[in-house]
Amino acid sequence: MGDAGEGLVDAESRLAERMEEREEEKKKARQAGKSTDPERARQVESLKLARVEMQRQLELTAHQGRKQQLTQAVAEIDKRIKQLS
Repeated sequence: MGDAGEGLVDAESRLAERMEEREEEKKKARQAGKSTDPERARQVESLKLARVEMQRQLELTAHQGRKQQLTQAVAEIDKRIKQLS
């Protein structure tokens, strides 16, 4: 029975270590999150989603004029993402 008890102690200590590691990770994530502007992050995410949609439309369209418009729109989105990043 002594071995079983040691196994529980080992499991508990590993669990405690893992919980401490998780807390440290959370603290680091919070500190990193404070340095980034949430509004800027939202704008970048919105632009990325818009870019995906423009790329999808570009792949589906057959009209040359529309393709040119979409290509310019993607380039503009890329420029804005670069400015914000």
